[in-house]
Amino acid sequence: MPAVKGDGMRGLAVFISDIRNCKSKEAEIKRINKELANIRSKFKGDKTLDGYQKKKYVCKLLFIFLLGHDIDFGHMEAVNLLSSNKYTEKQIGYLFISVLVSANSDLMKLVIQSIKNDLASRNPVHICMAMQCIANIGSRDMAEAFTRDIPKILVSGDTIDQVKQSAALCLLRLLRQSPDLINLGEWSSRVIHLLNDQHMGVVTAAVSLIDTLVKRNPDEYKGCVSLAVSRLSRIVTSSYTDLQDYTYYFVPAPWLSVKLLRVLQNYPPPEDAAVRTRLTECLETILNKAQEPPKSKKVQHSNAKNAVLFEAINLIIHMDSDPNLLVRACNQLGQFLQHRETNLRYLALESMCLLATSEFSHEAVKKHQETVITALKTERDVSVRQRAVDLLYAMCDRTNAEEIVAEMLAYLETADYSIREEMVLKVAILAEKYAVDYTWYVDTILNLIRIAGDYVSEEVWYRVIQIVINRDDVQGYAAKTVFEALQAPACHENMVKVGGYILGEFGNLIAGDPRSSPMVQFQLLHSKFHLCAPATRGLLLSTYVKFINLFPEIKPQIQDVLRGHNQLRNSDVELQQRAVEYLQLSTLTTADVLATVLEEMPPFPERESSILAKLKKKKPDSVKENAETKMPRPAAQVNSFPEQPHPIAMPEVHNEPNQDSADLLGLSTPVPTMNATPPKDSAAGLLVDVFDTLGAMTTTTTATNGLTPGADEGFKRFLCKNNGVLFENDLLQIGVKAEFRENLGRIGIFFGNKTSFQFTSFTSEVSLPGELSNQLMVQANPVDPVVDGGAQKQQMLNIECITDFSEPPLLNIQFVYSGAQQRIALKLPVMINKLVESTEMDSTTFFQRWKTLSSPQQECQRIFKAQHPMDSEQTKAKLLGFGMGLLENVDPNPENYVSAGVLHTRNQKVGCLLRLEPNMQAQMYRLTLRTSKESVSKELCELLESQF
Repeated sequence: MPAVKGDGMRGLAVFISDIRNCKSKEAEIKRINKELANIRSKFKGDKTLDGYQKKKYVCKLLFIFLLGHDIDFGHMEAVNLLSSNKYTEKQIGYLFISVLVSANSDLMKLVIQSIKNDLASRNPVHICMAMQCIANIGSRDMAEAFTRDIPKILVSGDTIDQVKQSAALCLLRLLRQSPDLINLGEWSSRVIHLLNDQHMGVVTAAVSLIDTLVKRNPDEYKGCVSLAVSRLSRIVTSSYTDLQDYTYYFVPAPWLSVKLLRVLQNYPPPEDAAVRTRLTECLETILNKAQEPPKSKKVQHSNAKNAVLFEAINLIIHMDSDPNLLVRACNQLGQFLQHRETNLRYLALESMCLLATSEFSHEAVKKHQETVITALKTERDVSVRQRAVDLLYAMCDRTNAEEIVAEMLAYLETADYSIREEMVLKVAILAEKYAVDYTWYVDTILNLIRIAGDYVSEEVWYRVIQIVINRDDVQGYAAKTVFEALQAPACHENMVKVGGYILGEFGNLIAGDPRSSPMVQFQLLHSKFHLCAPATRGLLLSTYVKFINLFPEIKPQIQDVLRGHNQLRNSDVELQQRAVEYLQLSTLTTADVLATVLEEMPPFPERESSILAKLKKKKPDSVKENAETKMPRPAAQVNSFPEQPHPIAMPEVHNEPNQDSADLLGLSTPVPTMNATPPKDSAAGLLVDVFDTLGAMTTTTTATNGLTPGADEGFKRFLCKNNGVLFENDLLQIGVKAEFRENLGRIGIFFGNKTSFQFTSFTSEVSLPGELSNQLMVQANPVDPVVDGGAQKQQMLNIECITDFSEPPLLNIQFVYSGAQQRIALKLPVMINKLVESTEMDSTTFFQRWKTLSSPQQECQRIFKAQHPMDSEQTKAKLLGFGMGLLENVDPNPENYVSAGVLHTRNQKVGCLLRLEPNMQAQMYRLTLRTSKESVSKELCELLESQF
């Protein structure tokens, strides 16, 4: 507040001094009551109070209120001060109103009128004070009254820079408080152009406003991308001496840089090649500056520099399109893993968890595995150790699973109690997902129970039982291993549960060894009986009666136990009933009846891993999608196609040339069918992973083509990948994980409720418009109609390609949120290239087939300008992601790319050959597709052209 000569309010200073000199609470209250009485009498009796006296008394009231005493008068005098032309009087009036006047007060209409008068004045100080008051109160009445005035001031050419800053922040406050009332309409483009303002303060305030507007409606403010990139480029390429007023410890405009990077995270990578190149250069510059020696040793310099760096890395992860940037970001984060600053190590681990989910940077993250393991063992801060566990979980794949699981098990013995339960779940999930052989899986889970039995939930030991029962090849090994584990002097109760169940089912497989004879097995289990809880005792009684069927020779000994007083007269009704019924069953029934009743458990139906479901419920963000995992899979695979789910029996499929692949993809799942009768009986498919959190679409309205805005962009992102986020707004995130083999596909769709409120009447339907119903067959299981706040539901789709197609299926989602019906229409990422399998061939074979496909109807050729930087590594990655295998040393020109594949449909197989010829000088491509079917050549050519 500027000093005003002769305006020191001596009476206020004396009053404050008196309050400070009070020796007791009673003395303070007495002095305050005396002052309140004096002020009240002045306001009521003295009609000639001037502005100075009103200001002084209002200040005293404000001070008394801040001491914790109620004030029930003086509000009108404060409102009267708003009409003063003196700065100090108006300021005190606005301060009193901002602190003491309720948004529902009857005086608010007078306040709003006074604010309107100040906004209409030409005094910038009065305008700024008025807008500060609006922002401080931020009521709905304020938003309704000034929804047009504030934007008009913000974009006016006559407004000075300081007022523009206040207007942008005031509008941001109203937008957050009453978003439904603020609609910029025709001013939206002018607000975007504030990013080009010469005053950096205006730009900084405007970026905060634009970021909030973009989250509400990204399509309307899409033009901000190029301007944000331009402004960011000017900042990161400038010297700290160029922006002296906005340089913080040798870092030019760090807060503005961070805000610009956050705005860009609301959009996919820019489509314009020039803008994309400039953004890439900005990000590279930020990464380069991170390698430069620090210009200052003060912590503020490193904090500002690292703030910009980490936000740039977040943008690189969000874009997920430039392998070079992703790898560089990973290497930069790797340097922070051993930094002396704890916060930097924490942030590095957290960001690397996200990088581990990208197919481009997953391998680079794995290079830091030893460093992360060291951090897990030596870090003092438990939160950093928690992030290290998360990163090990995220970077795990089939190549390093055994090593990571072993390290996590070793650490589990000394781990903090706060993270043990989560670590147990993650170890169990990794062991199940990446086991190459079930014996390792069984060993791992039993070791897990031994080390951290108290933290092993029922879901974990349930799961190992399910897998052992479903796999004949591991049952004997499991029985032997659990028998040996039970011989330990101190045995956890969960181990007893697993041992009782497995020995009761498969104890006969190890009974031939005298060391594990039937009697030895029974005595070993019964030695644990008296130490167990009632629930476990009930399970052991069931094991005993199973033993009667498996080993008739020990029937008398088991019946003696069942007849015992401890069982027949047990105070626990459940145990007493079991003992009585099992005894009568073994005594009265014939051997055939007993064998029928106590026969071996049938295989469990495959379903989503209950362990993963528990981890997702406990900590949704901790379950990350792995780059290697193109489709979730149950437990371990020991078949010829290890990347796919375990085969599921399928009684009936439409004359498939390859029955195994149909089983492999689980098309026997009994779900509602759109175009065919569902199979009669089968087990449901298993999906045990979730999607990563990327994307930035925030609207559920419908565009002119019937699709939700952003649907096309989400669809195009899946052309060369099979998993990721298809759509996201403020309410809902929709992720997709897909897997295709020959003419069959399986898609998992995940619906994540981002709010704290429940979605009701939730439906998700797939439609096949026009001829597509004759070209594709889709089976979709229903989705739960209720999605709780923060919860996630999944829907499985099974797809069969009958013949080639050009249009994708449509996904229609409807639900009710806060009483309002929400509708989302998207394209399902099913393209013809997903059904192409790569083929290997030498140069001679390739060109022989190339010549045989030389008729005009079989060839489609396009010559086009490069839309993206012509990078060879990116080109190879796109071709591989497209589904066509790259053939090395085939084309005479080493600069060219050639690929070969086979498109599988139910009706036929179509051979596909591709040749991509880049012209670096002209920045152009020539793309040639030759296939044995004209429509396939055109469709593949159109799809691939959009990627370059």
